[in-house]
Amino acid sequence: MQLKRISKHFGEGEARVDALREVSLEVFPRQVVALLGPSGSGKTTLLNVIGCILDPSAGSMELDGDLVLRDGEWQRSNLRRLRLDKIGFIFQFHNLLPFLDATDNVAIVQQLAGADAATARKRASALLDDLEVGHRKHAMPAKLSGGEAQRVAIARALANSPRIILADEPTAALDSKRAGIVMDLLRKLAVEHDATIVAVTHDEKIFDRFDRLFHLRDGRLVDG
Repeated sequence: MQLKRISKHFGEGEARVDALREVSLEVFPRQVVALLGPSGSGKTTLLNVIGCILDPSAGSMELDGDLVLRDGEWQRSNLRRLRLDKIGFIFQFHNLLPFLDATDNVAIVQQLAGADAATARKRASALLDDLEVGHRKHAMPAKLSGGEAQRVAIARALANSPRIILADEPTAALDSKRAGIVMDLLRKLAVEHDATIVAVTHDEKIFDRFDRLFHLRDGRLVDG
């Protein structure tokens, strides 16, 4: 994954706010990196640009060797398809669909990408087993513990074998032990799936679990 001079502003004239200012960085497969910085520094904005959710104002970006953004213009007409094929999202709050059980919460992502229901459920079941929450595969989200729900959310993020996984405060609601478990899972997933993982975090107890720390301040990438 490579970003070159990514900028994003909101508004114009005196009301203009520069959320990102010419951010350039490169992250390789099997790396787990963090975006750090105070509130308002641009971390979540940058994560949303990488996730092809937010339109940048300028810059270029390659994802998994594919040029998807050039000079502020998307090079892919179907960003929804790009997200389904290449990107997995893990959120601070798991955002599981409350009317689907754990298996179907994972399977639905595959079905949106075109898999048939049986194939999707089979893979979902296997992923939940891998993440040691298979015994809860029929449980509804309201019946899952916080750690179990986070593991289901991670399984959902992996459902389509994405090469890029984006995590927004994945351990903020967890204690030190569970935060360590989640980070160990992310490390394992990066290696086994040859994936790149980028996390936004304020959680100092997991800083030593990342390969690199990228610091943002006032929309710019800074050292330390």
